[in-house]
Amino acid sequence: MAFFREVNEDIKAVLNRDPAARNGFEVLLCYPGIWALILHRPANWLHRHHMKLLGRMLSQLVRFLTGIEIHPGAAIGRRCFIDHGMAVVVGETTEIGDDVTIYQGVTLGGTGKDTGKRHPTIGNNVVISSGAKVLGPFKVGDNSKIGAGSVVLKEVPPNCTVVGIPGAIVKRGGKKQAEQDLNQVDLPDPVAVELECLRRRIVMMENKIRELEKRSV
Repeated sequence: MAFFREVNEDIKAVLNRDPAARNGFEVLLCYPGIWALILHRPANWLHRHHMKLLGRMLSQLVRFLTGIEIHPGAAIGRRCFIDHGMAVVVGETTEIGDDVTIYQGVTLGGTGKDTGKRHPTIGNNVVISSGAKVLGPFKVGDNSKIGAGSVVLKEVPPNCTVVGIPGAIVKRGGKKQAEQDLNQVDLPDPVAVELECLRRRIVMMENKIRELEKRSV
C-alpha cells in the first residue's frame, strides 16, 4: 500500500540524514517527527473528505503526544524529516515539497487573519533550521536553506541561503548536492555581509574622489 511505502520512505530519510539513528526500529519508536507525519496522513484525509473536526481532533492528539502541531489541511510531500520536532508549527495552507528537513522550533505560519492561501509553500530539498519562522503566502524555492532563528517574510528564489531578522539572502546559486547539506552552523553572517558591501562601496567612492581631484588640479 502507498501508506506503508511512504512511511518506509520517511524512516529511510531519517536514517540517511541523522547519524544518531541506528536502525528503523529505533526511529519508529523514538522519533516523534515520524509519528507526527504518520498520523498527519489520516488527519489530512479526514480534512479533505469534509470531516474537518475529526481531522483537527487527531492533529491535536498528535500535538499532545509529540509537541508537533501540523494542521490537517497542510500538504506534505514525501521523505520529509522533522528532527527533534518540539514546538514545530505548520499552518493550514502550508505546502511542503519532497525531501524537506525541518528542525525544532520552526513555524510555517501566516501573518494575519487573511483567508485563502496564507501560509508558505516550501520547495523540494529545503532545509529549515532550528527556530526559523517562515510567515506568509510565498514560496521558498528548491534547494534553499533557512538559517537558525531567521524570520523570513518574502519569497526566496531556488538555491539560496537566507539568514537574519528579517531574513536576507546571503548566498545565491548553490548547487544541489548528492547528499543534503544539513550544516546549520557555518552560514554567512548577514551583518558582516552588509558591512563588507558598504566597505567596498566606500573604497569605490574614495577612488572616484581621487580621480576627480587629479582632474581638477
